[in-house]
Amino acid sequence: MTSKVDLRSDTVTQPTEGMRAAMAAAPLGDDVFGDDPSVNALQDKIAAMLDFEAALFVPTGTQSNLCAILAHCQRGDEYIVGQMQHCYRWEGGGAAVLGSVQPQPLSHQADGTLALADIEAAVKPDDPHFARSRLLALENTLGGKLLPMAYIEQATELARRQGLARHLDGARLFNAAVAQAALLGTEARAEARRIAGCFDSVSVCFSKGLGAPVGSALCGSAEFIARARRIRKMAGGAMRQAGGLAAAASYALDHHIARLADDHGLAKRLADGLSGIEGLQVEAPQTNILFVDLVGSARDRSEALLRHLASQGIQATGLYRLRFVTHLDVDAAGVDRAIAAIRGFFSH
Repeated sequence: MTSKVDLRSDTVTQPTEGMRAAMAAAPLGDDVFGDDPSVNALQDKIAAMLDFEAALFVPTGTQSNLCAILAHCQRGDEYIVGQMQHCYRWEGGGAAVLGSVQPQPLSHQADGTLALADIEAAVKPDDPHFARSRLLALENTLGGKLLPMAYIEQATELARRQGLARHLDGARLFNAAVAQAALLGTEARAEARRIAGCFDSVSVCFSKGLGAPVGSALCGSAEFIARARRIRKMAGGAMRQAGGLAAAASYALDHHIARLADDHGLAKRLADGLSGIEGLQVEAPQTNILFVDLVGSARDRSEALLRHLASQGIQATGLYRLRFVTHLDVDAAGVDRAIAAIRGFFSH
């Protein structure tokens, strides 16, 4: 097949023509000296959008979360986090390895939340036997699931009462905001501010559904961002003429938020197309991520299925649990190709 349908992740997107033009036209400076105008404009834009004092442009979401945790916590402190959250499970243990900050992971409920009672029980007393509980970290969306707004308000208020700072890994914050706005009949940017307003710091990724090639931003108070800037330098994330990358992110904020609803619709289209196939359990998607479990005799055919999809030019990840992610480089025709390929495989 000459054309690919890449459903592995929304990180695989290519810059659009408009984004490439914005990158080419971006004025540049030296961001280590703080004088790249495109970086400064992006930081001001995302901070204002989410109603924070300041923001910091960093190369990756992993580094954004690392800077956040280390800016909130000191050596011997701990952060409370879910077992399946990215900043615990998928980021190489960076806070522990590089900052001597201990994670206290908790099990998730079926909807992706952390039970309020579990959070409260995890907060340690002020005693030399224990690491100091300093931070609650949540993630929205988590595995494509939208954390309910009422839950976010309750969990972050509990953290505040317990003296904990609150950090949101909002790698897909705007997916969450678009989904929440659709449920409430409101506007996505307003919902993004509403979610972010429950936290002391928020990390936002530009290189996932928003479609920029590189970069994340960490938002917080001016004092917090000043601490994070020092950590970014130590972690090797201070870039020089980064304005071209910042311009892509800024373009994404201007042009690619509302269109995330298209990705959500395509994930539902894919789920609907795969429903009813014997051996597949399709989890209804809430945003742009669809999980499909292979059960029964279908489990033994998982590797063959992935090979079959690859032969049809369709890329996915997983084995017994497949993950399909829709994004701006996937259209309805591509989704329909994937449906036809999977149905064809199981019809034999």
